[in-house]
Amino acid sequence: MTRKPARKARKTGNPARQTAKARPQPAAAAMPQALAPPTLPPDVVPLTEAGRPDWRVIVRTRRFRAAVGFLALGFVLLALSQAIPHDYGFLELGFLFTLSVYDLVLAMLGLSVAAAMADTTRQFRAIVLTFLGVLSLMLLFFDSLFALILLTPLGDNLFLVAPTAVILTGASLWLPGLWRQRAVTVAAGLVGFSFALFIGLDDLGVGIFRFAFGAVAEALWVILAPALLLRQFRGAWLTIPLRIVGSWLVVIGVIVMVSLYLPMKPVDAPPLPAIDDTLMILPNGDKVPLVLPEDEPEM
Repeated sequence: MTRKPARKARKTGNPARQTAKARPQPAAAAMPQALAPPTLPPDVVPLTEAGRPDWRVIVRTRRFRAAVGFLALGFVLLALSQAIPHDYGFLELGFLFTLSVYDLVLAMLGLSVAAAMADTTRQFRAIVLTFLGVLSLMLLFFDSLFALILLTPLGDNLFLVAPTAVILTGASLWLPGLWRQRAVTVAAGLVGFSFALFIGLDDLGVGIFRFAFGAVAEALWVILAPALLLRQFRGAWLTIPLRIVGSWLVVIGVIVMVSLYLPMKPVDAPPLPAIDDTLMILPNGDKVPLVLPEDEPEM
């Protein structure tokens, strides 16, 4: 009877070891999680106690690093394409063509800022997909749609489409909340329609598909790259920059539209060089007379 408690004590073991096992383990296993980039829901911006975006948390997220990489990739490819001597292909010409349409590029940047300020991911996608949908539809059926457009009053005023798209994009950035979302979505469709006209009317023969693909890809980069980066810091502090960009777009659009109505100044023909009685000097030194002699020999 006296040995049973001893046996139980042996089975129980050292109480100090059991207490150590029951204690929570050190943060060795938690260290990799602390070093790993934090993951946040798509529509959540980490804020400080003052209600401002927390930069220290944002710059460590995977979304921020991906956005910076996507933005830098476009600049790197553009720099390499200009620094390395080579023959330009239709795809690369499409990339460069987008940057040459400067007024629509500014409108795309306005769409980018508006997309960054969208309240939800669904609203963000609505702006981008509206632009891409109208642009793709116009390019796929450009000949048929353009022939129909020429039969309408719009056919005589196509030059007004681009500045109107710029003005509408800028004005929509001044609207609040849901009204801004609706107006920007309409502006995105108009910008896509105007850009499709520029691409479709620039006929490059058999290379039109590759040319158009490059132009569309560059346009999407112009819209998505700044939007994905700014979206990490969206908040009330972006309202003033949003309206500043909108004001610039309205002013630029008005200037472009007014310039289209100004009469072109006639260019005077350059003065003819002073000549004597000769028209040209032949390689052998002979002079060709400018006028025939008055006394022609009779036949």
